[in-house]
Amino acid sequence: MKVARIALLAAAAAAAQAQLTTEQKLADFRHLAGLYAKQYAPYSWKRELFGFDALDVRPWLDRAARSKDDLEFYELCIEYAASLRDTHTVYTLPSNFVATLNFTADIYDGKVLIDSINRTRLRPADYPFEAGDELLTVDGKPVEQWLTELSRFAGQGNPRSTRRRAASRIVTRAQSRVPRAPELGDSATVSIRRAAGAIETYSIPWTKTGVPLRVGPVPAPKALERSRAAGIEETPEYLRALEELQYSGSAEPFAELGSGSRAPVYALPAGFVQRLGRLSSDFFYSGTFGAEGFRIGYLRIPSYNPSNAATALQQFESEMAYFESETDGLIVDQMRNPGGQVCYGENIAARLTPYDFRVVGYELRATWSRVSSFYSNLTQARNQNADPWVIALYEALYKDLYTAYRENRGLTGPLPLCGPDMVHSPATGRNGNVIAYSKPLMMIVDEFSASTADAVPAMLQDARRALLFGMRTNGAGGANATLAAGAYSEGTTGMTLGLMTRAAPLATADYPTTYYIENAGVRPDVEEDYMTRENLMQRGRPFVESFTRAMVEHIRRSGGR
Repeated sequence: MKVARIALLAAAAAAAQAQLTTEQKLADFRHLAGLYAKQYAPYSWKRELFGFDALDVRPWLDRAARSKDDLEFYELCIEYAASLRDTHTVYTLPSNFVATLNFTADIYDGKVLIDSINRTRLRPADYPFEAGDELLTVDGKPVEQWLTELSRFAGQGNPRSTRRRAASRIVTRAQSRVPRAPELGDSATVSIRRAAGAIETYSIPWTKTGVPLRVGPVPAPKALERSRAAGIEETPEYLRALEELQYSGSAEPFAELGSGSRAPVYALPAGFVQRLGRLSSDFFYSGTFGAEGFRIGYLRIPSYNPSNAATALQQFESEMAYFESETDGLIVDQMRNPGGQVCYGENIAARLTPYDFRVVGYELRATWSRVSSFYSNLTQARNQNADPWVIALYEALYKDLYTAYRENRGLTGPLPLCGPDMVHSPATGRNGNVIAYSKPLMMIVDEFSASTADAVPAMLQDARRALLFGMRTNGAGGANATLAAGAYSEGTTGMTLGLMTRAAPLATADYPTTYYIENAGVRPDVEEDYMTRENLMQRGRPFVESFTRAMVEHIRRSGGR
């Protein structure tokens, strides 16, 4: 029995050392590239902007054939997806392994600064560095070199977002996005420049969690399907094809401070009276404060993916009713908002805009499977007496998809995803009266306002409804889904299925004039960068003072006293 057990362990150890064969790597990379060839909406746009042809795969196949181990192959797949500079388009390993140094870092004033420290792990007596100190090297490598290396795996729609994402990965590495994370030692040698100028060096342990993926998986095909509780149908089956397109959120969680959080990253002004944000049932953080004789409302939207959209909208309507009667103007903060449900975002905009406005349109990649799916779902919707707007929407989508496919065009024209046409009316109450907020409005955005959080400020700006304050949005301008990307390697890839289009073209110095939000982002009317050391050390006081002044001026220009 003992000999048999030893033999079994030896066999298991031998199996654990197996790697994907060259043929398996090539098969999986061809599958990955095939998904982009058939499904990827911004192919031509990326080729025009960056000269990157995702369908020119010969050099990538050569690199895949030469890759020495599975982790090098995974790095290749991640780099290929990241080369598209698309926040929605990432390649992800099937690993939950994470290593962290128990502090976070981001780019402030062009330098990588520490911005939070886990003091339960790094006690001040042993690690006296503080937030605001500058990270210089990790394991002898300068941070600028780390930024260059890690940016290869961190492609975002906005280059600022790419560098900031790379900075966060210097000190926290998930193997799903940094394949060689399990190869880290027990500790890292870190040099830090303190605020007073002294440079100090520390040996900091890596805290490691999860199961590292070290070698190739068992070489058998595996299908990854969307799980659903058996027997539970939350929505009619005919709506599922539409729901696939009605999501526009970041393909991976944002790691930056305050990303997706209900509370703002900064401290609100003295005298701020909080309304929402204390209870777990609150979808928003809200309140009021005074400035130069005006009463200003404030509401933060942490994401456009609430656990219950209907309940969240009811809470939002209640706040709008209060702000309408009690404030002179309203600030809506959606900094570091990773996006979410397209239709929920449109409904938020309809509660901020007291008149008709054009929604963001979507140019969809026309594939025969999608043409067939929409025809089938249109038939089901008719047979089951669906709401007239659902039938009208399916008719429009099917017609345009079929025409684009028949004419051998890659994309449809701009299409609505949440209603039968491109015009959205303001929200109304039971009596038919408009309930949208009607007073001066400001929206705060930044480079991690992504996806639906790109779309909402675009709609408000195009409708001349809100003053946008902050920095250019992420430029994650599409509807997206996640697809299985290879039976042998079991990776997955985010995929942009449709491109957001605005009501009017955007002309900038850095991109061609375009209706697209992808990469171009949404530009603020008043530019103000939160990412300064002064804001970090003062809990955003300069930033808050700046947007308060801008809001007061906006109210006055709009006819306030």
